[in-house]
Amino acid sequence: MKTIRLTAAQAMMRYLANQHNEYGETCIAGVWAIFGHGNVAGIGEALYGVRDVLPTYRGQNEQSMAHAAIAYAKQLRRRRAMAVTSSIGPGATNMVTAAALAHVNRLPVLLIPGDVFAGRGPDPVLQQVEDFSDGTVSANDCFRPVSRYFDRITRPEQVLTALPRALRTLTDPADCGPVTLAFCQDVQAEAYDYPESFFEQRVWHQRRPEPDAGEIARAVEALLAATRPVIVAGGGVHFSGATDTLTAFAEKHCIPVIETQAGKSALSWDHDLNFGPVGVTGASSANAIAENADLVLGVGTRFQDFTTGSWALFKNPRRRILSLNVQAYDSAKHDALPLTADAKVGLERLSQALGNQRFEAPDAELKSAWFASADALTAPPEDANTLPTDMQVIGAVQRAATDDTVVMCAAGTMPGELHQLWKAGRPLSYHMEYGFSCMGYEVAGGLGIKLAEPERDVIVMVGDGSYMMMNSELATAVAMGVKITLVITDNRGYGCINRLQMATGGAEFNNLYAHTNLAHPAAIDFAAHAAAMGAKACKVASIAELEDALAEARHATVASVIVIDTDPYPTPDSGGYWWDVAVPEVSARGEVNAAREAYEKALKERR
Repeated sequence: MKTIRLTAAQAMMRYLANQHNEYGETCIAGVWAIFGHGNVAGIGEALYGVRDVLPTYRGQNEQSMAHAAIAYAKQLRRRRAMAVTSSIGPGATNMVTAAALAHVNRLPVLLIPGDVFAGRGPDPVLQQVEDFSDGTVSANDCFRPVSRYFDRITRPEQVLTALPRALRTLTDPADCGPVTLAFCQDVQAEAYDYPESFFEQRVWHQRRPEPDAGEIARAVEALLAATRPVIVAGGGVHFSGATDTLTAFAEKHCIPVIETQAGKSALSWDHDLNFGPVGVTGASSANAIAENADLVLGVGTRFQDFTTGSWALFKNPRRRILSLNVQAYDSAKHDALPLTADAKVGLERLSQALGNQRFEAPDAELKSAWFASADALTAPPEDANTLPTDMQVIGAVQRAATDDTVVMCAAGTMPGELHQLWKAGRPLSYHMEYGFSCMGYEVAGGLGIKLAEPERDVIVMVGDGSYMMMNSELATAVAMGVKITLVITDNRGYGCINRLQMATGGAEFNNLYAHTNLAHPAAIDFAAHAAAMGAKACKVASIAELEDALAEARHATVASVIVIDTDPYPTPDSGGYWWDVAVPEVSARGEVNAAREAYEKALKERR
């Protein structure tokens, strides 16, 4: 057996550079790195050695670098992933939030935090977290509950088993999610005689699990017994590349489609059978169909509370849940009839078994009525002197969008209103991180999307609160020459949570700057801040000026930032659904007591 002597870190990077997918691309497209004493010597030197085949990118924050990597993988339907490496201590724990985000959203990212000395000679080293009762614990144990696969490399030969396990997880459609390989810093630098065969090019193929014959038979039986079925399209439709298959299935059997946040754009908004977004942030058209459905066919969805109206939405007493999902854990949730399979293959097999079965066409008036109300909300304001709403901002961005536009967001007011109001055309033209709804994902996520699809026009919708959480990768986008457009809606605080606080009877408190105990409430010049990082930035005073700025940004050669002040209070007055947010049972405030009474009444409606 021929061997080659390498450090463990060199072996890791050489191996990663030789892993390919079935499309002829490397599985790991690059490595985001901020170096520190836990990774600069070992991993840093190893990355330098493969820099021509495995590029290294330098970001500003470990969490936001991981967000960029995750958005990259999401936009490419999990076909490729990126790695992120950090030092030990705070560099590593900065990535835990991103790991949780990837875990919730079933997205691949390879996290390689530096770790303590396996040999323990210099213990405790700088930034080392010590457990008084367990000498094997380090800060990286925080990754265990938010990793699909976790390993700690304490011997150089362990990469021979850890790396194939990592790639299997990253490329497996059912187990896909974050992988953490905590890499002891002394082991990174230790040498070992590795088999040369370990570094031969390997191709990883995407599995497409076929459905069980019994599950197909039971699914067909349930569908044939239904009279008002509906399809809930989730993110798994995109990951499976099943958008065309979903369209064909819905058309052949005449079943309406309603979309989750992750599933939006699975079917073009103007398709006759797309009745819009479902759930708490849903359209009246979609929710009316969901209320009456006697069979709910979920395709690639986790059925989270925003989709189900906290399980109060599906009111038909005869309703059954049929869940087509590649992960058995998800397909069996909430007493669903499981159909565990790849979304594309599962729909094909289900359609074959249904034959020419067609259902009664849904009421088209539901859809036309919804869009009539939605269009009124996104139209330019009649009074140009009033503060615009976020809905009107969405309208302006929609009018400026092209077929190549990807609109993205993650947290605050915009996710709900984009889900309701944005008219998504082609698949993956709508990118929403709403599984974890992580404030701060937006700027880095926009960078990741543009790296994944450089030809797309990426527009990042972000509120002032989320921008303040994490904006530093705007400087990275400028430095890398990556052109994205940010639309910052400044409502001077956390407007979304302020409205929720009011809806549950609470007093306006500690959300908008005006309702804090700050001696000098913030008045931040976001345009100046963005310009200081090298972006082309401006502040506009009206929707008309916003549309002009968006047109100009389309032709810019650098990242553009457009800031507009918005009214923090208005929200769509149609659509939407109940969301279970517990209201205090006892309060001195009459508003809270009234909200509690309404809450208890709503609880009785939940199945």
